[in-house]
Amino acid sequence: MNPYVQKALVGLPSLIIPAFFVFSWLGSAEQRLNEASDEPKEAVAIASVAEDAYCTPKLKSIIRRVATACGLIGGSGRGCQPMQAQQVAQLSDEEFNALFRPLGKKAHIIQYDADSIELDETGRSTVEQAWGGQGGASFFFVVARASPDGKAEHNEELSAGRARSVLQHLEQKFNDPDLKKQVGLLWLGEGFAQLGQEFCNWNRSRDAECTEKEINRSAFVAWIDCAI
Repeated sequence: MNPYVQKALVGLPSLIIPAFFVFSWLGSAEQRLNEASDEPKEAVAIASVAEDAYCTPKLKSIIRRVATACGLIGGSGRGCQPMQAQQVAQLSDEEFNALFRPLGKKAHIIQYDADSIELDETGRSTVEQAWGGQGGASFFFVVARASPDGKAEHNEELSAGRARSVLQHLEQKFNDPDLKKQVGLLWLGEGFAQLGQEFCNWNRSRDAECTEKEINRSAFVAWIDCAI
């Protein structure tokens, strides 16, 4: 046999075997792609509707920055203090609050007594109701405030305690080891993004008369299902 032909035949398996695996991998990839394209179109449409409703590019940018800086991405479970939150958001008070106005029907405001971080019975029930509205969302934001009574340092501590009280109640109620990976805490004290009295018209844990001081003794809670 011609020695060149013999060498070609000997080397042929080394060409055929890799080619077989390449075509096999490509076939599997094509199959996965086809399977992905066969997913229900309805789910995609629902996501688009949700995005159109309130997930503006600016809101998604804020959520991404806050989620990263405040420990929501990565699951460390920490929160943001007032100055950190303001620096992370890179927005004025009014701009920050305006971003969340479209969430009015999805959000809940948990109210507290003056100088208190304790969740009352209706507060606990409202937290659970808000948590139960997850749907397909991945991020549960807790934004706590304090009214401008007393010293700013004490009000910062109050808002931090209110944010943590929501997380602690969720942990005790649901005992979910992944919960901290979903909950992001921000506490704004009295110095950033105070709520105006128009927020008294939102879903509140208390039906009593509402003033600006009362609406800021609170924690704003909501699932955010924007794709970030």
